[in-house]
Amino acid sequence: MSSDPGTLPPRTGARKILGRIVVDTRPLKIPAFRRLWMSTAVTAVGSQLTAVAVPKQIFDLTGSSGYVGLTGAVALVPLLVFGLWGGAIADAVDRRKLLLVTNVGVAITSALLWLQAFADFRSVWLVLVLLAANQAFFAINMPTRGAVVARLVPPELLPSANALNTTMSTFGAVFGPLFGGALIPVIGLSTLYLVDVCALMITLIAVWRLPPIPPLNGPSRRAGFSDVVDGFRYLAKQKVLLASFVVDIIAMVAGMPRALIPEMAERTFGDPPGGGPALGFLYAALPAGAMLIGLFSGWLHRVRRQGFAVVISICAWGAAVAAFGLAHSLWLAVIFMAVAGGADMVSSVYRQAILQTATTDEMRGRLQGVFTVVVAGGPRLADLTHGWAGALWGTKAAATGGGLLVIVLVLASMLVLPGFWRYRAPTG
Repeated sequence: MSSDPGTLPPRTGARKILGRIVVDTRPLKIPAFRRLWMSTAVTAVGSQLTAVAVPKQIFDLTGSSGYVGLTGAVALVPLLVFGLWGGAIADAVDRRKLLLVTNVGVAITSALLWLQAFADFRSVWLVLVLLAANQAFFAINMPTRGAVVARLVPPELLPSANALNTTMSTFGAVFGPLFGGALIPVIGLSTLYLVDVCALMITLIAVWRLPPIPPLNGPSRRAGFSDVVDGFRYLAKQKVLLASFVVDIIAMVAGMPRALIPEMAERTFGDPPGGGPALGFLYAALPAGAMLIGLFSGWLHRVRRQGFAVVISICAWGAAVAAFGLAHSLWLAVIFMAVAGGADMVSSVYRQAILQTATTDEMRGRLQGVFTVVVAGGPRLADLTHGWAGALWGTKAAATGGGLLVIVLVLASMLVLPGFWRYRAPTG
């Protein structure tokens, strides 16, 4: 079986009209990509169940939100370290084999999380160690999965393929926590871990059926620190790629208002102490907006000026966040957050497509590793900056000021890196 995506017949008639409105499913006609997407679909909700179970178990064991907050730091460190190294490994070995190894690692650590909960070991540190190991395997898996897409799908369908993957991920982000919260009282917390393990077993079958995806620049080799450094050197020389990371960092660090939501839910929108409906609606609004755009993303693949589209969508993100900060009605705030989530979805699809087409295959894994680190690290830095800004100047000033700052900084960055603004997707 070959990993060459080949060509697909053009759509005609009603299918062509429908494709202009709803998500473009043509990449799913490619068997290898369909298997990869199915593995993403199955784990999208399953991984979110573990994301709910871990902090809930930590709080049950300690009664402390401080320990719950520690799970974020424990997850971030391996994500940063192994995200970069994992990208280098993905450029040095058969990516299908690496996906299998890392999926097995994630499944084993999830099974151990189930075992410690089922056996009631009641050890906070055991849970945190298993979480760190789980995230280390996950951090290697993610850039590998991103690098694989460009080997399975022709360039003109990459935006559509990324929209399909991101839509399924946001589906998990919206409904996974809802399912988790509803299932814990029914099946118990330990069984929630077990559901994730079962989902991962299905994923392994899909990944096993992928074709071999060896490096194009020679046989498999070891990946070391120098390979990671080479990736950063390559990035520094590729101004379009560098700009794609710069604008995303600006959007997330200056504009992500996630840390302000608990205080705004209670003090601005009237939730009772301890939580209420406003908190859930505001947290769900961002991924819901992204998922909505994903479901109606048939137009994305027709945009050639992808750099311009990223800049416009990030400016729309900043404007929506600024409006969210000014909103005094809960439903207006939810709408603005959903608009922000949709704008972020558009930006993410095109930044992924730019990364996959403007990067040579031997560097694609390393750049996907940087992408993983930026996507994971940016919001966590935003939690710190927005949390302190909200405490010093109030949530309204922090959210609105951050959104406006996004627009100013992104436009200023285009003066320094104008090539990104003019970047067009390759044709053919």
